[in-house]
Amino acid sequence: MHKDEIKGSATDVKGKVKEAAGKVTGNERLEAEGLADQAKGNVQKGVGSIKEGVRDVLKK
Repeated sequence: MHKDEIKGSATDVKGKVKEAAGKVTGNERLEAEGLADQAKGNVQKGVGSIKEGVRDVLKK
């Protein structure tokens, strides 16, 4: 697992917490920030997966 995948997962979880907190408190800005963090985390996880795949191919 690449470090970007780990960081992306952490950002995704942070976003889910923000989104839930925003929904519970009625804070639309916090909810939107949570959704943005989730998107950022998913992109970062994808980049990490690509890097890991390239590294595996180069090892062969």
